[in-house]
Amino acid sequence: MRGWRWLQLPALLCGALVMACDRVAPEPTSRAIAAQPWDSVLAQARGSTVTWRMWRGDPSINAFIDQWVAPRLLERFGITLEVVPGQGPGMVNLLVTEREAGARGSSDLLWINGATFASLRREDLLLGPWADRLPNARYIDTASVIIARDFEQDPGGYESPWGQVEYALIYDSARVPDPPRSVAELGAWIDAHPGRFTHDQSFSGMTFLKILMYALGGGVERFQGGFDSTAYAAGRDSVLGWVTRHRAGFWRLGATYPAGVAELHRLFANGEIDFSMSNNENEVISKVRQGILPATARPLLLRDGMLANAHYLGIPVNARNPAGAMVVADFLLSPEAQLEKLRPEVWADGSVLDVSRLPEPWRGRFAAQARDPHALSPDSLRRYARPEVDPEYHERLTDDWRRTIRANTPR
Repeated sequence: MRGWRWLQLPALLCGALVMACDRVAPEPTSRAIAAQPWDSVLAQARGSTVTWRMWRGDPSINAFIDQWVAPRLLERFGITLEVVPGQGPGMVNLLVTEREAGARGSSDLLWINGATFASLRREDLLLGPWADRLPNARYIDTASVIIARDFEQDPGGYESPWGQVEYALIYDSARVPDPPRSVAELGAWIDAHPGRFTHDQSFSGMTFLKILMYALGGGVERFQGGFDSTAYAAGRDSVLGWVTRHRAGFWRLGATYPAGVAELHRLFANGEIDFSMSNNENEVISKVRQGILPATARPLLLRDGMLANAHYLGIPVNARNPAGAMVVADFLLSPEAQLEKLRPEVWADGSVLDVSRLPEPWRGRFAAQARDPHALSPDSLRRYARPEVDPEYHERLTDDWRRTIRANTPR
């Protein structure tokens, strides 16, 4: 009997090891999936659902995603795209909560940039590197300083670019035939036309304040190279001082501000104010074509400089379907998708591709893209484009504006 036990021990141990391995053998990790050959990624993605968490505040963008992107993903890759709303701090907080609960993620793909990217990387909540493995990544305009750095941060393969824009004011040429061309001229115009100017209190409005900070603080060079508290304090004081000096000329005396850019556009379209603004220099063109803004609306660049940046896609480290997310990101980098969203009647979002790298017939199709006669010239866009700086500037300026300006409304 004793001998039988010794003879059976190796078999029992092997069986126990096999059972233990069955119990604890993990699924392929997200990082492992990201490193697989592209054919394997495509095979794993087929027949799956990708949950994309993104900003849903613009009907044109929603239509592009829901009515153009989603059907093609289903037809070509068998991927069902499920789009859910989310952005900024709320997105970060959700992923932190999921991590603390040990839960698999509720998101496979995220629309991010700037401060959100910084927070996600700081919390180690993004899968990566994966973006450089996408087949269509070979067409990205890697020479562009706007695309290559996300608010001075190296994307490092943790996010894939899919659009770029430049900030612009929007004015009504019928009501303002000779618009101001600088921050100083804008301030004088506000004083002379009380109640006809404001900005929103979301990302677009806070970016406008940052444009003021560059212009009043000695240029973007004073704020580059990482966050500097001394440079920030001087820049913040200049911005808040400018707003305070001209606040009596703001819409409703600066006692209230539109919640977002959509509300700002409505005030402009209704004739309550003479300026709107947008993070996308071409939005005025698409909104005119859609009948949202008046036909006399025009984009305007201030000679002090306007911010330009790119937006990106990230994959949460706890994504349920990283393979599907990679396929979606690659499709959004395709010449077909980039050209479609560039069309003014669709979205007018700038492409991140270097057209010279594209095969024919795509080079010709991009070249043939009709330019709206009211669009800003490429030379002007390049001349006045200024890169984003460390995201902490944006975060601090937003907090200080809310604390000192919005919280202290005139009575």
